Amino acid sequence: MYTEELLSALPQKKVLGQLPNTLQDIAMDSRSVGPGTLFVCIKGYTVDGHDYAQKAVDAGATVIVTERELSLAGDVVQVIVADTNRALGLLAAKFFDYPSNDIVMIGVTGTNGKTSVTGIIHNILIGMGEKSALSGTIGFNLNGILYESANTTSDALSTQQMIFRAKMESCRAMVMEVSSHGLELGRLAGVDYDVAIFTNLTHDHLDFHGTMENYGNAKGLLFSQLGQDLSKNKHVILNADDEWSERYAKLTPFPVWTYGLKNEAAFSAENIQYGDGKTSFDMVTPEGTYPISMHLLGEFNIYNVLAATAMFYARGFALEQVLEQIEQLPPVKGRMEKVPTDLPIQIFIDYAHTPDAIEKAINAAMPYKAADKKLIFLVGTGGGRDKSKRPTMAAKASVADYVILTTDDPRYEEFDSITSDLAKGMLHDRYACIGDRAEAVRHAIEVAEPGDIIIFAGKGHEDYQIIEDTKYPHSDAEIAMEAGKLKFV
Repeated sequence: MYTEELLSALPQKKVLGQLPNTLQDIAMDSRSVGPGTLFVCIKGYTVDGHDYAQKAVDAGATVIVTERELSLAGDVVQVIVADTNRALGLLAAKFFDYPSNDIVMIGVTGTNGKTSVTGIIHNILIGMGEKSALSGTIGFNLNGILYESANTTSDALSTQQMIFRAKMESCRAMVMEVSSHGLELGRLAGVDYDVAIFTNLTHDHLDFHGTMENYGNAKGLLFSQLGQDLSKNKHVILNADDEWSERYAKLTPFPVWTYGLKNEAAFSAENIQYGDGKTSFDMVTPEGTYPISMHLLGEFNIYNVLAATAMFYARGFALEQVLEQIEQLPPVKGRMEKVPTDLPIQIFIDYAHTPDAIEKAINAAMPYKAADKKLIFLVGTGGGRDKSKRPTMAAKASVADYVILTTDDPRYEEFDSITSDLAKGMLHDRYACIGDRAEAVRHAIEVAEPGDIIIFAGKGHEDYQIIEDTKYPHSDAEIAMEAGKLKFV
């Protein structure tokens, strides 16, 4: 791309040096730099890209975008901007020729449910024969091929690269989990969404946002950034049972569709029944009421399916075709996922790591629990993250008959520090503090008896645990199965 054309995306900048005529690539990681690359210095949580600018120059970078003038050796131009994070979004969108303009972009935000709702939408599209891409916590799924990603919402450059790849693969739509961090840090600059979906807002990430008000306002950016061009076919899908939806509805001029179980909504559910590994209900829609029987478990998954249905209806899909796909949906990986086993116990894996998600996971399992059997709940939380939610998480877990307090990704925090914070919220004394998560999983099997239910919460789909700065292989399901075979077989 012509350099001046690319840099025209930055209205405010100071250029030091003579710009090269063209650029071959754009990068924010010095290890990805090749000849003719524009390198953007990004300040991260642990490293500062400005410290790697010379490595980028040595690798062939000809333009460095920076927040301050750097002392660099070699023939390189420096472009000074106020905020390199914002600049990266503008440059990446320009470099890939604004790919979100050529594909239906669906963004899902909220504390809990993002992975499930995006997965449901993606699977319904695939089931109807449509090409679809998905990005979020689980990774980047492009037409059924899964690629890893580092964050729920990737950096601005990776985001534009993914959308561009989806466009090149002729995807009809791309479904994205949209985190509050991604919105506030500008990772979504240049992404033109067609549908914005809100799941719920509960206690989480206050180590980053400070207050629930700030957290909620960050989520609201998705709706305000839909723009004001009413000639575009855009829609907003809101949870009528969450008080933040009223605020978000005021942030956008586009049509708002609601879903819920308690308050009046365009999409709702009646006659809910749980049993035989299925959830059944009557879905109430603007076109009538339809019976549904699905493999997804729990009330929270009814909310997720209602949100997805509202999105498809808003975009003009035939309801009957969508509802047919809902009944065939597989469980979302790591979200109240039942582990196939011949053991005389039921084991569920869930990603719950907030108070609200823990409550919902327990409620989802309760219909399957015999009156004289135990519900065993293992809950952990990450080190160096929002500590204020820990006692509340344990309080919610106290509904279970027996609770095991452990770690999630402890990072550099001591095991005892994490478990003791959790223990402050326990409402009964039927619990154990076991910081080593593998040992905690084995303990859950040790205390289980035939007919009991165990929920392993916090890791979900993840197959690793972060201790200090290293990822170690870890699978709750594999550890539990191994221990279970030793005990019960």
